[in-house]
Amino acid sequence: QVQLVESGGGLVQAGDSLRLSCAASGRTFNNYAMGWFRQAPGNERTFVAAINWRGTNTDYTDSVKGRFAISRDNAKNIVYLQMSSLEPDDTAVYYCAPLPLWGARIAPLGYSWGQGTQVTVSS
Repeated sequence: QVQLVESGGGLVQAGDSLRLSCAASGRTFNNYAMGWFRQAPGNERTFVAAINWRGTNTDYTDSVKGRFAISRDNAKNIVYLQMSSLEPDDTAVYYCAPLPLWGARIAPLGYSWGQGTQVTVSS
């Protein structure tokens, strides 16, 4: 069972940058496509970005294209989300998860989410 721990969140001002990390333990996630998701207060968790297991393909929700960049270091079992030009609407708890297949902007059925990392962007 792969356990994922998200970190790197914080309180920033609009226009600032943050880099989130998702570290795996217990088992490698090298064979999985990985995704970042976020959940704002009162809203459902939504897809943000994904990267295939080789790190050669990426996918982003429209609202973060050009501002966020997902990457991975399979040797270290870490997935990153570099966030730039942050906006107040980016305020949310951010989670990572393996994807059941490439192109599926959802976590596996019954996936047990981690604690996430809080990102708060002030205007």
